[in-house]
Amino acid sequence: MRWESIVRELVERRGDALTRYAYLVCGNTDDAADLVQDALVKTFGRLRNGFTVTSAEAYVRRAILNAYLDRGRRSSRWRSIAHLAARPEEHPPPSTTADTRLDLQHELFRLSPRERACIVLRYYEDLKVDDIAEWLGISSGAVKRYLSDGLAKLNAAMTVPDDALSTHGARNGADHA
Repeated sequence: MRWESIVRELVERRGDALTRYAYLVCGNTDDAADLVQDALVKTFGRLRNGFTVTSAEAYVRRAILNAYLDRGRRSSRWRSIAHLAARPEEHPPPSTTADTRLDLQHELFRLSPRERACIVLRYYEDLKVDDIAEWLGISSGAVKRYLSDGLAKLNAAMTVPDDALSTHGARNGADHA
């Protein structure tokens, strides 16, 4: 099969899955579409034959992740000084705080790029730690650390404080009395 037909078939059969994957990695619909497009261009930019749809998808997924991580590296300088920028204090109303805690997707996007990549590769792609380390070009220990830190942040964000449970329980108990 010529590479043009492989690209066409890949986009027709797996385009939505690639876009969902990119969205989980980057957290933005427009950026996800850009990542998929950039990955397709990088994968097939040079005339390449000998791909199957399955092998092409693996290359494109790898290119999506690499492009996302490269963007993260480029913006890491800004992240290192962003806390110095003046921002108005934000205090969300109490009613939306619980909704925010329950929004796993929102919390996933608050993780660092490496933490998010490790979480997505582990729990969305179902890769083992050693496979993630090979995929990202880092040590297994670093992957474990990113997974641990990311999961701890997600757990902290998703855990409802005990006082909220006891208040809610007391209120429900009073309603039934």
